[in-house]
Amino acid sequence: MTYLRQKKYYKIYMLILLLIFIFISIMATTLGTVKIPARDVVKIVLSKINFLSEKIDISNIKKSNIFIVLNIRLPRIILASLVGAVLSVVGTCYQAIFRNPMADPYVMGASSGAAFGATFGIILGFNNTVLGFGLTSLFAFAGALLTTLIVYNLAKVGNKISTTSVLLAGIVVSSLLSSVISIMMVLNHDELAKIVTWTMGSFNGANWKQIIIVTIPIFLGIIVLSSMTKEMNAVVIGEESAQNLGVNIELVKKIILILSSFLAACAVSVSGIIGFVGLIVPHLFRLIFGSDHRILIPISVIGGAIFLLICDTLARTALNGIEIPVGIITSIFGGPFFLYLLRKSKRNKFI
Repeated sequence: MTYLRQKKYYKIYMLILLLIFIFISIMATTLGTVKIPARDVVKIVLSKINFLSEKIDISNIKKSNIFIVLNIRLPRIILASLVGAVLSVVGTCYQAIFRNPMADPYVMGASSGAAFGATFGIILGFNNTVLGFGLTSLFAFAGALLTTLIVYNLAKVGNKISTTSVLLAGIVVSSLLSSVISIMMVLNHDELAKIVTWTMGSFNGANWKQIIIVTIPIFLGIIVLSSMTKEMNAVVIGEESAQNLGVNIELVKKIILILSSFLAACAVSVSGIIGFVGLIVPHLFRLIFGSDHRILIPISVIGGAIFLLICDTLARTALNGIEIPVGIITSIFGGPFFLYLLRKSKRNKFI
């Protein structure tokens, strides 16, 4: 199927996915300890749109339900969707430059770095907030970026970056940090529950300030990565072929690695460690739409948002009154999927 023909149909698929996302978002907002009718949810949301506010009457809706929708569930749904979109896009980019369907957003050690930073912040007892972010989240963000920088420099040989070296350096640094985190947990029993909860991922503390702050870098980052889809396509075909097409391979790798790692750091700083989103969604859509990143990146944005939103809704509603860390839900889906990819990779090439 040619790109033009794919593009014609993928717009329809994008619209279908967008409608599915809206439907799931509404349903997710209705679910919880307090059940809120879907009709009321729609009214509450529409009432906050300027040109519709005077036409929508919400006076007959409980104030407590309005508060729950606007200040608890809606921020959580939006943040989960943003993080899902980011992890999916970053996974797509990593799989392109590594030419490996099993690469995910944490291949650079960002997750372990974030976990180390968060654990350090929890142990030090920093409970204050800055611009809506807990200092633990800021420590996690710093830890993720610092780890990425270390892995990047370990993998760099002169002005070149070996993708194999990046993978190996990421594994080594992640293992080292995981060991340090384990030691910190053993020595700080009082904070063990907080550390474990954070490292399993959660959107329990989502708020509008977080959303406003992370949306800007996430939006700009995805725009820049989307502008590099032709280069990604060239790299997937092969580095030698890409060079013959005039693509500066090393520069493309650097930009994608650095920017993707920054976006992953933004995501984990507000959600904790959530694995497998960047593994499952890109590969699933690659099977459906092929490896053309001009199509794959936009599709993955909505697909990642839908997947993580479903997982988060299951996390907070599956057990009545008990919230399951969302990272556990994604792992339930991701573990078997990873084994499937591993088995498939023995027989097939990436493209």
